[in-house]
Amino acid sequence: MGNPKITVIGSINMDLVTVADEMPAQGETIRGESFKTLPGGKGANQAVAAARLGAEVHMIGKVGNDPFGYTLQENLESQGVDTQSVIVEAGISSGLANIIVCDNDNRIIIIAGANNRVDTEYIDRFTKQIQASDYVLIQFEIPQSTIEYILELCSSHSVPVIINPAPAMKLGDKYWEKAAYITPNDHEAEALFGFDGSSLPKFHDKLIITNGAKGAIFYQNGKPVTVPAHKVEVADTTGAGDTFNGALAVALAEGRTVDEAIAFANKAASLSIQKLGAQSGMPERKEVKDY
Repeated sequence: MGNPKITVIGSINMDLVTVADEMPAQGETIRGESFKTLPGGKGANQAVAAARLGAEVHMIGKVGNDPFGYTLQENLESQGVDTQSVIVEAGISSGLANIIVCDNDNRIIIIAGANNRVDTEYIDRFTKQIQASDYVLIQFEIPQSTIEYILELCSSHSVPVIINPAPAMKLGDKYWEKAAYITPNDHEAEALFGFDGSSLPKFHDKLIITNGAKGAIFYQNGKPVTVPAHKVEVADTTGAGDTFNGALAVALAEGRTVDEAIAFANKAASLSIQKLGAQSGMPERKEVKDY
């Protein structure tokens, strides 16, 4: 058995990261500590996380015809991600994320750019690649019509899909049902599935709910089971969820049980938040094994 084959379909962004001691109030100007441009986007982040953990990863997405676009492609290639399905889209910017990091947390504004051009016709070009995948991983930073099409396509070819519904966006029940697993954080789970701890949420059998330092919850025989997180010194939480999802896909594709896969993903995520930047802190396989 070779390395697991993961296809990630989603966003590719450049993160513009500002670090400050405090969040400015409306109309206020403050001094920041530092500024960096870092490769990001939920799709690209999850692809890098899975590749660093030993998977054979194919990325499907688009970048803009600008300096960021070419840098983003080169970065994915340098991380071992296959970018044959990533093209430069003329006449539009690459996706951007403006991130303010303050007090070990972050606030993010997304500019979709070329990510909005990942349409159903583009997906059709890579049907064979998708069919050959052990798992497909998608997020919600590409058009909703494309997401729904991917779920239909994967379902028709019996390819398991992990949906990371971020940012939160409602789908019809028939689409949620096509997922193998759905991985919202606690806020997204409440908004989309009525998760409040008092009753079983919709699609509980598919839900893996991440909750930061508290760990992650899945449902076994209709009862919530918490897989605890690891206590670490936090530098930047950006990309922690993406690390979790990339690691989860790898572990599931390797045949681990759900609780084993979540424990593996928790380890990877806890390592990632000890460094600044979404991708720069993502661990290699050996780091997770030795942790």
